[in-house]
Amino acid sequence: MSAGKEIQATIRPAIVAADELAGRLDAFAKLLHACVHAGASVNFVMPFPEAEARAFWERKVLPAVRDGTRVLLAAESGGKIVGTVQLALDMPPNQPHRAEISKLLVDPAFRRRGIARALMAAAESEAAARGRSLLTLDTRTGDHAEPLYASLGYVTAGTIPGYCRDPSADRLDATTIMYKRLNVPAALLDA
Repeated sequence: MSAGKEIQATIRPAIVAADELAGRLDAFAKLLHACVHAGASVNFVMPFPEAEARAFWERKVLPAVRDGTRVLLAAESGGKIVGTVQLALDMPPNQPHRAEISKLLVDPAFRRRGIARALMAAAESEAAARGRSLLTLDTRTGDHAEPLYASLGYVTAGTIPGYCRDPSADRLDATTIMYKRLNVPAALLDA
């Protein structure tokens, strides 16, 4: 078995409860900080100190996890958080069947080991268990995540030019909007 497959087999994403997140804010902040400093386009720009990363988890994610409008999944290796993904459940009244995937993060030192795929599979499973049949996401056009999402069955709905600022360069990047249907009864589909 290759080293990458061994890592994937031993890392199983799990839901992170609000109390666990509150007790490990620094660890989650370190992961986000490392990913942004490695070029991840996940809403933050340089300079990006760890304090700002911690504030994101504490002020944005923790309250949503506490009130049940967001599910946080994490992958660990040797007690270290090496990846996360979020499932946003707070949708408008006419979209109770939908959830949004956000902040797929994998520690730069742990990439190319199947962790992102495992996190996405866990997020999709959780979405289905909660009765969600449509997942949406956006990713910087041309980023490493775009072909990953396509390989997982996500379909490109379109791109928006000049959508977000690059994390470290003075330019605006396009974003690609993608979706995936999960076991939807044919009678409910419009096309």
